[in-house]
Amino acid sequence: RCKNLSVSFWNSYWMLPSDVCGMNCFWEASFRYGYMKTHPSEKMHLAVVACGERLEETVTMLRSAIIFSIKPLHFHIFAEDQLHESFKDILDEFPYEGKVNYTLYPITFPSESAAEWKKLFKPCASQRLFLPLILKNVDSLLYVDTDILFLRPVDDIWSFLGKFNSTQIAAMAPEHEEPRIGWYNRFARHPYYGVTGINSGVMLMNMTRIRRKYFKNDMTPVRLQWGEILMPLLKKYKLNITWGDQDLLNIMFFHNPESLYVFPCQWNYRPDHCIYGSNCKAAEEEGIFILHGNRGVYHDDKQPTFRAVYEAIKNYSFGDDLVRSLLQPLEQELQKTMHTYCGRVYKVFIKQLTKSVRDLYARRSKG
Repeated sequence: RCKNLSVSFWNSYWMLPSDVCGMNCFWEASFRYGYMKTHPSEKMHLAVVACGERLEETVTMLRSAIIFSIKPLHFHIFAEDQLHESFKDILDEFPYEGKVNYTLYPITFPSESAAEWKKLFKPCASQRLFLPLILKNVDSLLYVDTDILFLRPVDDIWSFLGKFNSTQIAAMAPEHEEPRIGWYNRFARHPYYGVTGINSGVMLMNMTRIRRKYFKNDMTPVRLQWGEILMPLLKKYKLNITWGDQDLLNIMFFHNPESLYVFPCQWNYRPDHCIYGSNCKAAEEEGIFILHGNRGVYHDDKQPTFRAVYEAIKNYSFGDDLVRSLLQPLEQELQKTMHTYCGRVYKVFIKQLTKSVRDLYARRSKG
């Protein structure tokens, strides 16, 4: 199945080891099943909540997590009951025995207030607030929305856990880089973190610390634990919040700013970072690390740059050559989007992805 491939240098920043056939053979014969067994390490836990028509989007996100990650992954998938069989059928076909495990969970809220939590913002979105209470045996967790795509190993964002100081319990990115287009600083009717608020689409959590912490709040002089503070917050602010659970998190970290680690915008890159002109300087320098296609941009024609990346990862077949089957077709599609503001900076969409492919091949060549 291995054929001699002549791979030219692709763009000024792309270099491949010369023995491409050898690497492909190694991929076919060994890496798929054995690499992680010879490199024991901690397991990374990733959670997602999928409801409605989010099956394909969620699976594409999971695929992007698998492609580049090094340590074993455990997916915690919270989904409506009717989606469970479809998830099982798809995930059981993933060819990564020993590297990937998953657990499916029903959507569950506290019984006395389940209806209120379920209708908050989008269906099931507030499920993320209860993950520390449901996954009691999980020490740390990366929560992501279904419309996330990993363009570099999950290991790299997981490593931020080691950068937390003694008071930090979670990490998120700012909602905006440019206050002039910020939502919270212009429209919010409730407290929010920092200058422009935080976005909860990518949320890294030390859940042991979350469960132990007593939170300052504006409802009582007594500090409350995570399981005690959620419902009182909702009751106080439910008429003033627009973005549901994300707003509640902003309120919590407004009162407890010492508890949040803020990571740069390229770890949660959204259309707002380019639709009015590029404003994520870190992505301009290093590329996008995690792409967040909120506002449904993967599925309409409003932001073709985002959609091109989504389609490329969705259509990639595990085991195919990543340069020919992913990178080259993607760059061709991205070049067609230069009539848009995001398309004008299309290279930030492929810069880190290219490096991730190069690093992956280098790891494989070393065995």
